[in-house]
Amino acid sequence: MSLAEGKGQVPAGLELYLKEKRLSTFTQWPFVSDCSCTADRMAEAGFIHCPIENASDVARCFICFKELEGWEPDDDPMEEHHKHSPNCAFLALQKDICDLTVEEFMELRKERMKNLIVSITCKEPLT
Repeated sequence: MSLAEGKGQVPAGLELYLKEKRLSTFTQWPFVSDCSCTADRMAEAGFIHCPIENASDVARCFICFKELEGWEPDDDPMEEHHKHSPNCAFLALQKDICDLTVEEFMELRKERMKNLIVSITCKEPLT
C-alpha cells in the first residue's frame, strides 16, 4: 500500500514531506524565476526557507537538516544538496513522496528523526 492510497491527508507534524508545504516557506526567498535556485526548485530539492537576520537565503533540508546559505543565482539546488549532504535519505528517494510504500515512508521518517536528534545534540547532521 502506498501513501497515496490513504485519504490524501498528511498527519500534523508531517506537512514538510509535501513539496507544496515546503514551497510555502519561501515567501521571502530572494531569488526569482530567472534564476536556477527558484523557490520551486529549492522545495523540490527538499529544502525549506529559514532566513536569519543577516542571511536571507538560508535553506535547510527537512530530512538531513543540512543548512546552506550564500546561494548564487546559478546554483542548482539538487546539485548543491547532493554536494553538501550526499547521504541524505531524501536524495535517495527517486520518487514522489505520495508514491512511497508505508515501509519506505517509515524508513525516511526514521532517518529524519535520527538526523533531528543529532542536529539538536551535536549541531552536525549524520550525512
